[in-house]
Amino acid sequence: MTGAAASAVVVGVILGRAPVFLTGGGVLLLLVLIGFVAGRRSPGPDAPPVTRTALARIEDLRATNGESADVPVEFRLTVAPEPADGRPAYRVVIDQHINLVDIPAYRPGGTAVVEYRPDEPWEVRIVTRPTPEWSRRAEAAEIDSAPASTLVENPGLGEGSWCVLVLFAFLAGAALVVLLFRGELFASDDAAGPASERPAVTSSASASASVSASVSRTFTTSTTVSGPSSLLVPGRMRETVTELAERAGTSDVTALTVQERRMEIRGDSARPPAETLHVQMLPYELFPALVREARTTLGVRTPQSWRIDVAPDPGAWQGVGPRVRVTVTGDEGTAHLDADATARIVERRPVAKAG
Repeated sequence: MTGAAASAVVVGVILGRAPVFLTGGGVLLLLVLIGFVAGRRSPGPDAPPVTRTALARIEDLRATNGESADVPVEFRLTVAPEPADGRPAYRVVIDQHINLVDIPAYRPGGTAVVEYRPDEPWEVRIVTRPTPEWSRRAEAAEIDSAPASTLVENPGLGEGSWCVLVLFAFLAGAALVVLLFRGELFASDDAAGPASERPAVTSSASASASVSASVSRTFTTSTTVSGPSSLLVPGRMRETVTELAERAGTSDVTALTVQERRMEIRGDSARPPAETLHVQMLPYELFPALVREARTTLGVRTPQSWRIDVAPDPGAWQGVGPRVRVTVTGDEGTAHLDADATARIVERRPVAKAG
């Protein structure tokens, strides 16, 4: 759940999908709250573990360090439970700190008093200060070695295995969310790659040329982006028109049309400069704001589509420059607004009211 929630937050930010982001963030906050509440709860009193006292034969011992008074020693023991416990003798390997002064009392073949847990027989501890009765029994007892096949070990998962399991579960949850949105993620990531790898699924271009005293050329070049990605994404319009201009071989065109996922340029080299526009000089960064303005202020309550038409307009609106028209269509009808070369709105034509 944590991996899926964290991945949903990242995917929501990349795709600009508020519901995905809020869902992932909400689940993360819920998990943090659950962990906080669980950590604040005081655990109930645990019953002390049941232990049994027994004798054990020291098969072997090895000190692993000698830098302090209490030396860690690895013991190989044969534990001989009492007959009343109903358990046969078995072998076990334990690590226990023994005071440096007491180490000579433990030797291979000797007998020690130990405590073990019947439910977890690998939990064995040497009793360094046994009672007089158990001391006498240890001195008089002779314990046979148990077969090596009776060695008892902790069957639980180690810390390394648990960490690998947690990491695998985290990555699996994150991968699940990425797979659910793989189409949108790969479609919206096209701007990072070279132009030849961007997801333009359809493109068309037509050109005609006639040769007389001078050469003229007309062309129409368009491209359609795939997936849910929109040309309103910041930077997408300028990148797309640059690609179209490179394909057409010129940045001087007679018309530009932009829709949700389609852009088209048209040109005619026979036109004078006053009747053309340079596509690289248009304020594409301001066009999304014009679209939002048209969709929200022109009386189209349920906008279904929008379109931007840019064409040369010499001498219009107290200057020379292109005319930008944003058209919005919905159930209520069609409306549009006009703007100048700086994206300043100069005219609005809302939906005509019925009656």
